[in-house]
Amino acid sequence: MRILVVSDLHGNAAALDAIREPFDVCLCLGDLVEYGPEPIPCIRWVQEHATHTVRGNHDHGAAHEVDIIGSGGFRYLTMATRKQTIAQLSDVDRSYLAELPVSAVFDLEGKRFMMVHASPRDAMDEYVPPDPEAWAPRIAGLRVDYLCVGHTHVPFTTTIGRTTIVNPGSVGLSRDGNPKARYAIIDDGRVELKQIDYDIERTVAAVQAADLEAQAKAMLTEVYRKGRYVQPNGNGKNPILQEEAKVP
Repeated sequence: MRILVVSDLHGNAAALDAIREPFDVCLCLGDLVEYGPEPIPCIRWVQEHATHTVRGNHDHGAAHEVDIIGSGGFRYLTMATRKQTIAQLSDVDRSYLAELPVSAVFDLEGKRFMMVHASPRDAMDEYVPPDPEAWAPRIAGLRVDYLCVGHTHVPFTTTIGRTTIVNPGSVGLSRDGNPKARYAIIDDGRVELKQIDYDIERTVAAVQAADLEAQAKAMLTEVYRKGRYVQPNGNGKNPILQEEAKVP
């Protein structure tokens, strides 16, 4: 069985269109919307192709019109794009996002899978780095063969005891300096983290045409083209990446 694992589509239809992998089952780990300018095609793709889907923090925020407090980094981009996203969603779309489960547990070919957007401790919001020592206490007591997570936009895989943790990275908004669309394939027990070029300028053009503030358009354009956004602050650190730990 060939399993496609995708996460953090973030309204980037061009990136999602570039993924042409054959698969038998598709697992979607949430954050279908926000940041990117085209949430509806991403929702429709998931509705058509995903076998199991869980709710991400951005899906929840858009569905319930959650207010954002703060004005820096990706927190600002969440605030700037939430209104534009909500304007495109029908009541049916918002209900679909709101009713997605926050976790899912199921069996595939004799293997036990668990899916959450962030972590088993905090399904939608906890930011856990790709560090086995950080993950070990979070999976203690879980009797699953695969734990599939997203949220950080950083792809990784590691095995702790019987459990293989898979984070496919972000399809729609990479943040580690690699602007390609990221996803994972699980095939016959083997996990492969994959990446693919996509038509970034198609997404940039859609951003520029969207009803967004000029600052948001500039920031998103840089993220799409460079795979990260760095705002100089005089000490060589990246406050945007610090901020993403709060609102991925």
